[in-house]
Amino acid sequence: MSGRLAVVGLGPGAAAWRAPEAVERLARASDLVGYGPYLAMVTEEDSPAVRHEFDNREEARRAELALDLAAAGRDVVVVSSGDPGVFAMATAVVEALHAGVDRYAGVDVSIVPGITAASAAAARIGAPLGHDFCCISLSDVLKPWSVVERRLEAVACADLVVALYNPTSRHRPWQLGRALEILGAHRTPDTPVVLGRDVGRDGESTRVTSLGAVDDGDVDMRTVVIVGSTTTRAFVDGRGRTWVYTPRTYPAAD
Repeated sequence: MSGRLAVVGLGPGAAAWRAPEAVERLARASDLVGYGPYLAMVTEEDSPAVRHEFDNREEARRAELALDLAAAGRDVVVVSSGDPGVFAMATAVVEALHAGVDRYAGVDVSIVPGITAASAAAARIGAPLGHDFCCISLSDVLKPWSVVERRLEAVACADLVVALYNPTSRHRPWQLGRALEILGAHRTPDTPVVLGRDVGRDGESTRVTSLGAVDDGDVDMRTVVIVGSTTTRAFVDGRGRTWVYTPRTYPAAD
């Protein structure tokens, strides 16, 4: 008899931010499959399941193992940080399910959403995603950099707030600077920029800077960078706290 498989979003890290369904599926799982640091976010008290640890770039292998375990009757959870449908494991699992649609016909597959990094960082600082926005990964591991640049140009011209995921790494030290250069051609240097690192985890930091003052040294792979639109505003309240928001109203076209 085939089992079931859930792709579960753990959120940014704080257990209090996990959906009740995610908590329930973790507690009942027989097997957990995931990238090592994400598995470490799940304590033994959260889930006593057998753990199958993989490297970060072994997404297809993770998905296939999870489906094979479920096809053998196991109750499997594939863990992702944030939301599993945003640059995470839901796509890999559904793609593997599509490739083996007959083989995995009896497996009950579900996706359990979680809070993604952009939403978590935005909540810490106000409402920068209050109007139309998009998310773009700056990683060119799975897509050509030319595609990333084309999308950034389109986003800049459309005046969307943009959340940049995977902004930089040791192997990709220059892409963030290029991305900000493209956006800067359509924004003023004082456009608010939010840097959210490890939000919801130990050592989290969220701070506001501007497009003309972003320091690449303050950004790493665990940072989400939110670049405002032309209407995004930042201010300091009476308690000295900085807020960022993008109004839901938009200036009428000339």
